[in-house]
Amino acid sequence: MKGSICVVFVSLIFLFSCEQQGVDSMEKTASMILGNPNYPAISYGGYRERTRDVQPSVDDAKEDMRILHAAGFRILRTYDTHLDLAKNTLEAIKQIKTEDPSFEMYVMLGAWITAANPNTDNVIHNQEDYDFNKYEIDETVRLANLYPDIVKVIAVGNEAMVHWATSYFVTPDIILKWVNYLQGLKKTNQLPENLWITSSDDFSSWGGGGAEYHTNELNELIQAVDFISMHTYPFHNTHYNPYFWQYSDTTDQEKQINELMQNAKNFAKDQFLAVRKYIDSIDKTKSIHIGETGWATVDTYLYGATGSRAADEYKQAIYFKHMQDLCNELSISCFYFSAFDEPWKDYANIDGSENHFGLFTVDGRAKYALWEMVDSEIFKDLNRGNNSILKSFDGDKDLMMGGVDVPEK
Repeated sequence: MKGSICVVFVSLIFLFSCEQQGVDSMEKTASMILGNPNYPAISYGGYRERTRDVQPSVDDAKEDMRILHAAGFRILRTYDTHLDLAKNTLEAIKQIKTEDPSFEMYVMLGAWITAANPNTDNVIHNQEDYDFNKYEIDETVRLANLYPDIVKVIAVGNEAMVHWATSYFVTPDIILKWVNYLQGLKKTNQLPENLWITSSDDFSSWGGGGAEYHTNELNELIQAVDFISMHTYPFHNTHYNPYFWQYSDTTDQEKQINELMQNAKNFAKDQFLAVRKYIDSIDKTKSIHIGETGWATVDTYLYGATGSRAADEYKQAIYFKHMQDLCNELSISCFYFSAFDEPWKDYANIDGSENHFGLFTVDGRAKYALWEMVDSEIFKDLNRGNNSILKSFDGDKDLMMGGVDVPEK
C-alpha cells in the first residue's frame, strides 16, 4: 500500500524525559520511577546472532545503553541470570555512569523460573527445577547487591504461570515461595529494603482471564509482591482471538488501519482493566504496570500477508504511540517489547515474527516509529557494531508503505 499516510509523533514521551545532572541514583526507588513519565521503560535482549551461544559483551551492551538512553529510555527489563547478558548489561551501565555521573539507566532484573523436566514430554507443572531456579534467584540477589544504584526491581519468572507456556509453566505457589524468600532477605537487610519484588506474567495469570487462574495461591502472591507486572499482546490476538481485528465499511486504507490500531489499543486497555478488577478484589493498594507489550514488523506466517496482516513498521509505530498514550492515561509504566530485534528467538525462520519486535533492527536501523528521532540527530556519533543509527528502508516512506496491508473483510 502506497500513499500519503502520515502519523505525527509530536509529543513522544522520550523527547521530554527529564535529565538530572548529578542525580543520586541510590536515592531513586522503584516507587519513584515506575509510573513516572520521565522514566520510559523498555524490554531488552541484546542478542545479535541467531544463537544465544554468542553472548553480548560489555562493550556491546554499552553501545546499546547509549542508543537507548539517547532515545529517552531510563528503565530496562532483563529476563534471566544464568547467561551473561544481564550481568554484562549491569556492568556496562556502571562503566558509563563512571564516565558520566549524570547517566541514568535502571533495571528490572529477571529471574527465569521453570517447572521440573522443562521442555520434555514429562514436564511436572506443580514441581520446579529447583537447582536451576535457585541459581537464578541467587544470581539476582548477588547482582542486586553488587549494583544497588541500578537494580530497582527483581521479577521472579517471565510468563512462568500462564498455561499456554506448556513446556515450563509452574503453579503460583512456586513463584510465591521465591517472592517470599526475596521479601525475607529485604527484612533481614540482605537486599536493599526499597528493592521491589514482582513476577512478570500474562494478564490471564494475574486474574484477568479465566476462573481457572483464580486460586488461593494466586491471591497470596498478589499480596506478597510489591506490584503487578502484566503482559498484553493484541498483536498475537490478531490471530488467536481476532474479534477486535476488524474495521468499518470505509474504503480508505488509512482509516482502516487507524481503526484497527485503535481497536488494538482498546484490547490492551480492556486486559489491563480486567486485571485491575481482579487485583482490587484482593488488594486495592497494589499498583499494576505493563511488563510487556509490543508489535512485530515482519512475519511470513500467522501475522503476515497470508495471515492477519498485522506485521509491519507502520502498524508498529501507531501501536507504540498508542501504548505511550495509554500509559500516560493510566499513570503506569510500560516495558515496551522490545528494544532490538533478536534473531535467535525463531532461529529456524529468520522472517518469523518473534525475531522482529524491536524498535531497532539487529544492525541498528531505527524503524519507522523512531524516524523522527533520527531526523533530530540524537543518535549522531552512535553505532551498533560498525553501523550508524540510520532509518529503516533508507527513510523511503513509500517503500515502507508498500508492505503495509489490512486484513480482508
